[in-house]
Amino acid sequence: MHRHGHHLDAITSKPLDVVRIALPLLAYFAVMWAGSMAVGRMAGLDHSRATTLAFTAAGNNFELAIAVAVATFGATSGQALAGVVGPLIEVPVLIGLVHVALAARRFFPRTAATTATVAAPEGSAHV
Repeated sequence: MHRHGHHLDAITSKPLDVVRIALPLLAYFAVMWAGSMAVGRMAGLDHSRATTLAFTAAGNNFELAIAVAVATFGATSGQALAGVVGPLIEVPVLIGLVHVALAARRFFPRTAATTATVAAPEGSAHV
């Protein structure tokens, strides 16, 4: 019988394994995101396109990884644990990188889109 809380038990009972999984993931997110931002900047992309490139490069398909790990190695495997820990690391790191991306705007040239003010739609009332 499958216990639904098994992955949570594995995460809380194996903190060193979680750290061994988390540290390379942190390095991966940092290198992929920062490297992609730099490549986008060098390629002449504006801030919004470079940011899109960076988040696309750093993001992972952990849903697919979890499914493949469970199907191949079993739900109690270390591979499945890594797949479950991945999103727990990915989500807060990428949310933090949103703030870094916003701060990085100053390193990109200003474009018409970033300096233009948003016009009110025609017929809208100004209060």
